[in-house]
Amino acid sequence: MTTRLSYLGACILTAVLASAAVRQPPTGWTADDIASVSDLSLSGLEPLRPDPTNRHADDAAAAALGRSLFFDAALSANGNVSCASCHQPQRQFQDGTPLGHGVGTTNRRTMPIAGTAHSPFLFWDGRKDSLWSQALGPLEHPAEHGGTRSRYVRLIAQKYRTAYEPVFGPLPELRHIPADAGPVSDPAAASAWNALPESDRDAVTRVFVNIGKAIAAYERKIEYAPSRFDRFADELQRTGRAPAGVLTPDEVAGLRLFIGKANCTQCHNGPLFTNQEFHNTGVPAGDTLPADRGRIDGAKRVLSDEFNCRSRWSDAAPNQCAELEFLSADGHELERAYKVPSLRGVAERAPYMHAGQLATLDDVVAHYNRAPRAPAGHTELQPLRLDDRERRQLVAFLRTLSGGIDAPQ
Repeated sequence: MTTRLSYLGACILTAVLASAAVRQPPTGWTADDIASVSDLSLSGLEPLRPDPTNRHADDAAAAALGRSLFFDAALSANGNVSCASCHQPQRQFQDGTPLGHGVGTTNRRTMPIAGTAHSPFLFWDGRKDSLWSQALGPLEHPAEHGGTRSRYVRLIAQKYRTAYEPVFGPLPELRHIPADAGPVSDPAAASAWNALPESDRDAVTRVFVNIGKAIAAYERKIEYAPSRFDRFADELQRTGRAPAGVLTPDEVAGLRLFIGKANCTQCHNGPLFTNQEFHNTGVPAGDTLPADRGRIDGAKRVLSDEFNCRSRWSDAAPNQCAELEFLSADGHELERAYKVPSLRGVAERAPYMHAGQLATLDDVVAHYNRAPRAPAGHTELQPLRLDDRERRQLVAFLRTLSGGIDAPQ
């Protein structure tokens, strides 16, 4: 009898231990796990390809000029707003506010610009298809820099002629060009612009375009630096074993959730943790903001943009604009779809989403876990069913992606 009870007890104990083992996360890493983690390492980021739309993209002199312009507040209507006012180097080239603030207040969050040279489309709605055309938009936007093309060209002539002309050639004669003229919302400036001969408008626009191309040459050099996660991923790939002391147990558990149950890599994949695409994730609309349809309007705008890849201001050949060739502005799936941002450095970039609707990383994870209905269009999310501990672990992992920024000084 004693022998039978001992045998029965041993069987029960074995079953309990086996059940517990099934519930516990594995201590090792499968080949698929290692591949998934390695795909996210910054060491796998491909070198930047040449930008066919900007022949000066990799010109050191253009980048030096662009850096000076990036930090110059004279490049605005009131003399107080520079590119760096919103894209602050000490804040990962963003500003940490729900909405961008220039000469006025915008309707969207300032996007970080590190690593954006790898992206085919820029802004939350993808309304620009190059770094230089992206740089030009805020300069004429009434709530951002609020200036005009002639104002900016005069600034180049007065302050940057010796840096500009060796790169881009002689400046045009400007004595007969009004102080403020451009195709902007200000009626007086627009009227002055329309009164100019086409040849003058073209000459001014050419310099304006070159301003954008110089700024882009500088921004192109702004990249993310490696983080603790990258140290972990590279060692895991090299040895097949998780390195000790690099990530905490909760951070490792969060990484497993990131590549597994939480399904984060469906959108946040690759070394920059973004698929560079646009998705409707059911983000709530801003309470006091105008209607915002996201990518569905952004796609239309980039196709008709004065400065897109196919424009006469682009240096690209027609066969080098494949992204535009295959872009469609139709489709319900584009409604309230927004750019998937990089998650690198995400812990230092609160608040979150395209208008700062979510205050903390905990709020973001809770949103994805809940998967609410979209204000318009159709959300792509499904409830994740993460428990409280799993949500904390996922946030803990996201904090390991902070590694700083590499930018020219």
